[in-house]
Amino acid sequence: MSRSFLILSFALLTAAAHGSDFAGQAPERLASYIRINTQNPPGNELKAAEFFAGIFTAAGIGYEIAESATGRGNIWARLPGGDKPALVLLNHMDVVPADLNYWTFDPYEGAIRDGYIYGRGALDMKGTGIAQLQAFLALHEQGEKRNRDVIFVATADEEAGGAFGAGWLVANRPDIFEGVGYLLNEGGGGGLIGEDTVFTVELTQKVPLWLRVTAHGNPGHGSSPQTETAVTRILRAGDRLVRSKFEPRVVPAVRVMFEGMARFQSAELKPRYQDITNAVSDPEFMNYLQLTNPRHHSLLRNTCSLTRLEGSNKINVVPTEASIELDCRLLPDQDPEQFVEQLTTIINDPNVAVTKLMGFSPASSSADTPLYRTIEAVYARNFPGSIVLPGVTTGFTDSHFFRDLGITSYGFGTFVVPAIDGRGVHGNNERISVDNMKRGSQLMIELLRAFTLD
Repeated sequence: MSRSFLILSFALLTAAAHGSDFAGQAPERLASYIRINTQNPPGNELKAAEFFAGIFTAAGIGYEIAESATGRGNIWARLPGGDKPALVLLNHMDVVPADLNYWTFDPYEGAIRDGYIYGRGALDMKGTGIAQLQAFLALHEQGEKRNRDVIFVATADEEAGGAFGAGWLVANRPDIFEGVGYLLNEGGGGGLIGEDTVFTVELTQKVPLWLRVTAHGNPGHGSSPQTETAVTRILRAGDRLVRSKFEPRVVPAVRVMFEGMARFQSAELKPRYQDITNAVSDPEFMNYLQLTNPRHHSLLRNTCSLTRLEGSNKINVVPTEASIELDCRLLPDQDPEQFVEQLTTIINDPNVAVTKLMGFSPASSSADTPLYRTIEAVYARNFPGSIVLPGVTTGFTDSHFFRDLGITSYGFGTFVVPAIDGRGVHGNNERISVDNMKRGSQLMIELLRAFTLD
């Protein structure tokens, strides 16, 4: 056995041992992070940014914090390296609200019980933020020559659209992202389908378009019914919209995803998934898919959900205005303005107007990159026989801000989340197992080393 081989083996073992130390710290660090209440609204992410700042200070890593508004903190830190395109580790610090009446534990207690870490954000996405942090710290401590800069970025406000977080940084601190070629964010991850472990790497997502539809009419007293009012108009408009099923079609990323998922379907559905482009023309299949797998169904057409309804603030007053709000999600190649025109045609009422509350531009990332191939290799080494598929998500993340800049952005997750735990995301008793947190952090450490060290 050569001396050089022994030296290399020792170096790899030493790096793995350091990585294990950082992975082992992850569960307690996540519990501490969960205890910082960053429910959005109002967010108060500055407290979480200060949590990261203390860790960076102890490690001797420089950082910057910027407030987009009072208490809305964002933090970033950079490990310098070579001249290859830089890599951003992106995570958001805010979490959605939690209803204490339906939780077994206080959602901000950060309880570790029976092998699980409980709390709001355990999966979405404070757990991933800590896995990224531990990998970032491990890379710093090992002190090896890096082929590119690595930037840790934790942002505010993702759960409300990112205007005070990622969107604000792109507009006000573009220098952070100069020279960046790659970004890892939430949106992908692992799950179990039968005996198979399946990972998805999110390449694109349906585009959110949030709309308010407002009807106008003559006000009056509730005791004297009119033939038509703002309320009757908005009810008619809403009924027309919810009854409309937009034409199904298959974009390329979704076709690849369905073809990859075909092997896990029943004998009846397998050929449909394999030939999803033609299958969507069968209304019976589409109805069945909506009943049995609404997430997959929604990847095959534009959708709108009626989520809010507002009329009079007094039971005996007929209002001048009544409105509904729609959460529409568009396929990545859909022009939003044309879609609004289509809705206006469906409503077919000059006394009803459609206005945009929020919308993003469509964007996708390619799977034909060195980072994607590194992800595949790391998954294969750690989960032999696992399957890696390009993914499309019905939700949205902050990745779109960076895809708009031409940065290859992947939704990448290192956790294999059982279905029962996945229900905690935006739900009750959100949790991640201690073992999952350690293993996921170790996987992130390995990926970072594989991609940034020559």
